[in-house]
Amino acid sequence: MVGPGLSPARSECTEMLATSGSVDRVSPNAILGTQDLSSSAEEAFALICEVEKWPVWLSLAKTARRVVDSEPLQLGSEIALRGAIPGEDEELYEVDRFLDGYIVSLVGAYSVRRRIDFRLERKGERTKLVVRLQYPSYGGALGALIDRITARRRLEGALEESLVHFKGLVEFKAAAADAVLSDF
Repeated sequence: MVGPGLSPARSECTEMLATSGSVDRVSPNAILGTQDLSSSAEEAFALICEVEKWPVWLSLAKTARRVVDSEPLQLGSEIALRGAIPGEDEELYEVDRFLDGYIVSLVGAYSVRRRIDFRLERKGERTKLVVRLQYPSYGGALGALIDRITARRRLEGALEESLVHFKGLVEFKAAAADAVLSDF
């Protein structure tokens, strides 16, 4: 079915994307990180869907768990995430966009300005992981300036390190176990 002003190819793509809200624009204040991977998108997406393993590679998270363990990660799944800052409370996120093998997008349950997006782009035999973090900074222009000088720098560095850890894990998983440990 083609809507007004949409080409057939465009309408098919929007029907495949499972989303519970409108597709919003990227905030200019969002923190963006990318990493090229020498593995398939399926292997990388499988690691992203293992929410309980996020603290292993995502240094921004101290703990991560699905609220309902019995069901796979899907649209509407709830994830409880505790940041790495000591004393920080657990925050509830909901999967509001999910495209199997490509996109997992989380939005804060109590603040829609908090968002974490994971997107995979296939590039032949390689895959590109794109992660976007978005969070509010309060206090007007002065608050935004203080955030840029303090928290934002730490978050950018932590995201960069996290993507390197993710690359190591997914590429190590992709390598044959016998070939990696053959000399032991």
